[in-house]
Amino acid sequence: MVTVIGVPCLYVITLRGGIFFLVLVDLIILLGLREFYAMMKAKGYQPFEVLGYFCALAISWYAWRQGVAVPLILTASLLVIMVRELWRPQMHRSLGHIAVTVFGIMYVGWLGSHLVMMRQLPALVGAEDAIGARLVFFSALVVWFTDTGAYLTGVAIGRRKLAPRISPKKTVEGALGGLAAAALAGWVCTKGMVPFLTPLAGTLLGLVGGIVGQAGDLVESMIKRDAGIKDTAELIPGHGGALDRFDSLLFTVPVFYYFFRFFIV
Repeated sequence: MVTVIGVPCLYVITLRGGIFFLVLVDLIILLGLREFYAMMKAKGYQPFEVLGYFCALAISWYAWRQGVAVPLILTASLLVIMVRELWRPQMHRSLGHIAVTVFGIMYVGWLGSHLVMMRQLPALVGAEDAIGARLVFFSALVVWFTDTGAYLTGVAIGRRKLAPRISPKKTVEGALGGLAAAALAGWVCTKGMVPFLTPLAGTLLGLVGGIVGQAGDLVESMIKRDAGIKDTAELIPGHGGALDRFDSLLFTVPVFYYFFRFFIV
């Protein structure tokens, strides 16, 4: 039921773009950052959550406005968080508290803001607005093909463990199946969704997306295992939290964005 309702809504909002898409991404960022800080608190750290939320939303806002103030926001965030630590009653693990607060902003806020930047890319370069939605759909499709291919291949023929200390269920065979599916997705998308890519470029870009997407999944698994948590939350029954759903996109979208920004659009 969640999929039946959620996927069409995401599709319509992404197609519509503008402030609606910004609000959607901001909601994902807030939920993901909340889950990340909850894991850090389980580790004994005390992140400045409100500051983290504010800074992450400021980054996404200026990304939506194609503003040059993003470096300013990042710099100000670091300075304010470090100064704020001076007022903590007990100066214990100060470096850790600062580090996890800033890392959360960068990991969830900055990387997540690339969804907004990708959707707004046509406005930045004077191209057709619909291209931005196509780029987001392309990224999501590559990630979905990767996850599905890895899961099905792993269940069918998975034998050798890929990263047993981080994610015991992931296999080498599953990872290769995910890469093959990602390459297929990239090739298929050149037939209509991203016709400005050649079939070879689409295939190679899909392959790159499959690699970085699986890396993003493993990074999130590493963070969860270090925190002693199975799922970041129960936001979606049977699917975990926002980070569990969007961890691969946090890695894939920035890579695709800079590729399209500097080489294609």
